[in-house]
Amino acid sequence: MRIFVSPLAAGELVVRGDEHHYLGRVRRARVGDAMEVVDGEGSRASATITAIRETETILEVGTIERIADLPPHIRVLIPWIKGDRMDTCLEKLVEVGADEIIVWPAARAVVKLDGERRTSRIAHHQAALQAAARQCGRASVPAISAADSLSAALAALPVGTRAVLDPSAERGEAPAGDDLTLISGPEGGLAPAELDALAAAGFASLGLGPRVLRAETAPVIAVALVRAATRS
Repeated sequence: MRIFVSPLAAGELVVRGDEHHYLGRVRRARVGDAMEVVDGEGSRASATITAIRETETILEVGTIERIADLPPHIRVLIPWIKGDRMDTCLEKLVEVGADEIIVWPAARAVVKLDGERRTSRIAHHQAALQAAARQCGRASVPAISAADSLSAALAALPVGTRAVLDPSAERGEAPAGDDLTLISGPEGGLAPAELDALAAAGFASLGLGPRVLRAETAPVIAVALVRAATRS
């Protein structure tokens, strides 16, 4: 049993809101139950429930431990994907070990979002990432943001290894490096101008096999291959 709280400190901790609801309604927790508390940024601690009230749960939190993420740091740029497949993609990216997710407006993407709709959708996805991290046992929750354009996303990238998932490329070895950026395209594929921009920004083409994978599948497979190759 695990919940997310921030800030995380040893001693008595009062939990309210969604995490209180999760403990009481979803997990049906009881006084005396042992659990784990994490802050979503890599710290965790053991805790015991000392009281459950209508609007809050009281915990006694033990020593705080820092759990460092193992390299490489994997950043994934994915397009907006239609319907529930976006949620599925994000959930699986958390499970396989993505550290950072940037949603970018691909030219051929079916979904187009901006303004308040985009802000609201990113907030929804951040909550979903936290739920996925809780389920799979991660102490940290990947950050998610939306880029205004491909050029803006590329300009903000740090130095590191870069690969674009391209179904027309030969299958290659999983890219290596302490900081890795992967970018994938939408249902309609990457536009020629986008491929040119990525090549100019130092992205190497990476094929994942003889089949064309769906937009929500390719980035998940790529991250899983990197983690398997590095055993992290």
